[in-house]
Amino acid sequence: MSANSRGGGLSGSFPTDGAGGSGASGGTSGTKPLRVLLVEDSPTVLAHIRDVLQGHRDIEIVGEAHDGSQAVTLCQRLRPDVISMDMMLPGMDGQAATEAIMAHCPTPILIVSSSTNRGELLRTYEALAAGAVEVLEKPNGRQPEGEWERRYVTLLRLVARIRVITHVRARLQRPPSVPGPAQSRRAVLALGASTGGPGALMQILQALPVPAPLPVLIVMHINAVFSRGFAEWLDGQTHHNVRYARGGEALRETVGQVILAPPDSHLIVNQGLLQLSHVPPRHSCRPSVDVLFESLAAELGSGVVAALLTGMGRDGAQGLLEIRRAGGATLAQDEASSMVYGMPREAAQLGAAERILPLNEIGPTLVALSGMSWGGHTK
Repeated sequence: MSANSRGGGLSGSFPTDGAGGSGASGGTSGTKPLRVLLVEDSPTVLAHIRDVLQGHRDIEIVGEAHDGSQAVTLCQRLRPDVISMDMMLPGMDGQAATEAIMAHCPTPILIVSSSTNRGELLRTYEALAAGAVEVLEKPNGRQPEGEWERRYVTLLRLVARIRVITHVRARLQRPPSVPGPAQSRRAVLALGASTGGPGALMQILQALPVPAPLPVLIVMHINAVFSRGFAEWLDGQTHHNVRYARGGEALRETVGQVILAPPDSHLIVNQGLLQLSHVPPRHSCRPSVDVLFESLAAELGSGVVAALLTGMGRDGAQGLLEIRRAGGATLAQDEASSMVYGMPREAAQLGAAERILPLNEIGPTLVALSGMSWGGHTK
């Protein structure tokens, strides 16, 4: 799948311009079939998915679950290579099932979700933060014949390649402040992420003081289909005010706000203003981390503090290097804590990151580098 915001998954996490997976699960190599556990309570959708997968000799359906509790039990007993997970389930829903699976029998999960139900959208973001790899919209009958089916099988195979780890969902906690003044006056904090981004962004924002004394700009590869509630969800997971950029805003007037690049629009800073651009995708991505980072390097130089987080492909690595060359402070997430060590690995190979850190150290380090101090909660 393409990583641009018009692709099939929420995080746009499978770019066409480079690999970046951090491992492969069993059953995806050699002659062994890909072992799939289906979790779906709709008989119609389940029958359709079953028909799709039974048409592929290299895929084996090892079990079917109709509620979350059954999904957890079957995962522990069958040890599938990948799980296709519905969100709206009776009893234990898909979000709770994902959290239990990632805590007790970590398995790559592809969420198959509706994008039109607000409650289901918010549960989907929660499941992604809990360790699910990717999300695909449920078939709705409006797609060209065979398109959804091809995308589903492709994503299922790609998700199965991701090596997942035990993931106990982080809860809201105020971390201790980290001493250490910034080396120069900072003007903006910038973050870029893709696969695994919801959970990583949530954890970092929870580590920042409220209100943040700097504008916080974020690019995350997110599909327009699933974008409607993402800023709202991230806002609800932290004490920060989180929203999408509107364009034309003065950067200095966004201090204390967390601003995301909208789906299918590049976010740049030019002459002190946040601007939206529809120039062609970079690395198959729009919005692109590189486009934001490069504009910040040119506009603010040493005033930038930036971090490149988990994700597949190479978007953001060159931009992070430009920020470092301009005197800004640069970080990249390490391999062990990344769901997919692609984007941060490219940054490490380019020498773009001054420091390579585990996720739990990135937030406090950004606080120190930005010269932040704790304020009161205003939200």
